[in-house]
Amino acid sequence: MAASAARSLALFSSAASLGLGRASSRLALSSPSSHSGLLPRPALAFRGRASFAATAVVMGKAGAVDAEADAGMDAVQRRLMFDDECILVDEQDNVIGHESKYNCHLMEKIESGHALHRAFSVFLFNSKYELLLQQRSTTKVTFPLVWTNTCCSHPLHRESELIEENCQGVRNAAQRKLFDELGIQAEDLPVDQFIPLGKILYKAPSDGKWGEHELDYLLFMVRDVKLNPNPEEVSDVKYVNRDELKQLIKKADDGEGGIKLSPWFRLVVDNFLMGWWDHVEQGTLKEVADMKTIHKL
Repeated sequence: MAASAARSLALFSSAASLGLGRASSRLALSSPSSHSGLLPRPALAFRGRASFAATAVVMGKAGAVDAEADAGMDAVQRRLMFDDECILVDEQDNVIGHESKYNCHLMEKIESGHALHRAFSVFLFNSKYELLLQQRSTTKVTFPLVWTNTCCSHPLHRESELIEENCQGVRNAAQRKLFDELGIQAEDLPVDQFIPLGKILYKAPSDGKWGEHELDYLLFMVRDVKLNPNPEEVSDVKYVNRDELKQLIKKADDGEGGIKLSPWFRLVVDNFLMGWWDHVEQGTLKEVADMKTIHKL
């Protein structure tokens, strides 16, 4: 395994990003990503992690992976795909089992009706009521380089993330993943300050092989945080106000600059977000929370 060296995000998005692992490093980013062209932002420190190193052949609960299988998959993403066990649920959000992240995102499994799993989407606002967006890294297996809400991932099939009461398990998972992806320390994101607003159930293809079929918990929080994004997960970040988000949506609709939005983020924007934003600013989010209804979108 070659030693890691500081590299720009431009290099990160190239074929060199398909290496087997990266030692912990920091690199300063002082200008906006060429993918966005929208908002200038202050310099951010991006990092890799030694703990993310992975072997070329991964043994996961889904079984041994042939060295030739998914040859283009980044080793870090491959490890996560086979080691992480998602929570399988029925359409009423009852837990019915667990399965590897890999199998949960195969379209053949999704189409057969055996891959509906629990997920969460975090919408983190700062004290100016701007929403933090991220652009997914180029090495993500599903929806690489699309813009989306602050953090989107899955509670795993482990005791701390299976707790049903007050959505505690999903909140714990959100805190964990916000550190993994954006480097936000746990003490800056108290789990009791995540406000669960609703659930959506959706299905979306990523490409011919991969897709999503999720029962997605929508978690909101207003808090100023320090970011330290992980380039294995995140290509770029930006805060947007409502008008800037509308501009981003228009650019995505017009195909301008290759900008794409994740399907789950677009569903939330089109159905809920602009109305909920008023409650973000007024401090009344809990008044619109509805965790009993599952919106099939």
